[in-house]
Amino acid sequence: MPYIKIPKGWDIPENQVTPESDYMNRRTFIKELGIAGVGALSLSQWSPDAFARPKDVEGHLAAFRAKPLAAEHNSQFTVERPMTAEVVAATYNNFYEFSSGKHELWKLMEDFQTHPWQLEIGGLVNNPMTLDVDDLLKHMPLEERIYRFRCVETWAMVVPWIGFPLKALLEKVQPTSDAKYVKMLTFWEPDVAQQQQNPRLPWPYVEGLTLAEAMNELTLLTVGIYGHILPPQHGAPIRLVVPWKYGFKSIKSIVRIALTDKQPRTFWNTLSPREYGFESNVNPNVPHPRWAQATESMIGTRKRYPTQIYNGYGEAVAHLYE
Repeated sequence: MPYIKIPKGWDIPENQVTPESDYMNRRTFIKELGIAGVGALSLSQWSPDAFARPKDVEGHLAAFRAKPLAAEHNSQFTVERPMTAEVVAATYNNFYEFSSGKHELWKLMEDFQTHPWQLEIGGLVNNPMTLDVDDLLKHMPLEERIYRFRCVETWAMVVPWIGFPLKALLEKVQPTSDAKYVKMLTFWEPDVAQQQQNPRLPWPYVEGLTLAEAMNELTLLTVGIYGHILPPQHGAPIRLVVPWKYGFKSIKSIVRIALTDKQPRTFWNTLSPREYGFESNVNPNVPHPRWAQATESMIGTRKRYPTQIYNGYGEAVAHLYE
């Protein structure tokens, strides 16, 4: 299947800069769910210095920049917005297993061991595999794609991911005719990831796609960012990126992929099915109970743009939902 051409018409003009709104931090939401239930919710305001960076972030990034990944830049996947600064993208992350905050994750995860790492692919397949991620990279042609990334909390970024289509891996394991969904699980290490010690939350983190979504050319298994291997806070050593869906669908640090004939119960859909549907496509016309989705704000610059249906990737994916 040839690459899907992403035309520049998908890009949107820059809207005027507007003041930041108050946003609910979903990490706080997780904590409150585990302690006091859904009713105990609070808002966290983005302060004027929310994007101030510690002086030692550059030192943190240097260790990963020293491990570059050779990848061919795919110019069919680009965005006519400014690239998010690497230091911003590295220090504003969701990784619920480790913290209920965003800015400190890069520090909390420095001891998280991501090598060696094995990925198991099984379920309804003819050729199940268990692969070392480093070995997998030797057999997959890596490419760099610049994608928009959109969080349900309404913040957004533009980053250069390095990876390969999930489709390429699924073709190797050969899904059976009964396979309809792809279920993905992250690691289970409560001694390392302290939030996993909360028994009221449905660990380990699970996400899923329909098989048609997983086989779409945009769906990327990602192993690098900004020209080098993934830092832990970005989901090292291998994560999913589904650019037309909200970011929580792009599961991090994957250890298992299973093909199934039943729709998997996912982390957020299990916690609050009314608020987090299985599909969770970016849609400006479907507000979340705590975040209107009509606009989005770029982290770092705070520039605000109108939200596009399917995050601007409708030409490639709208047919999946007819």
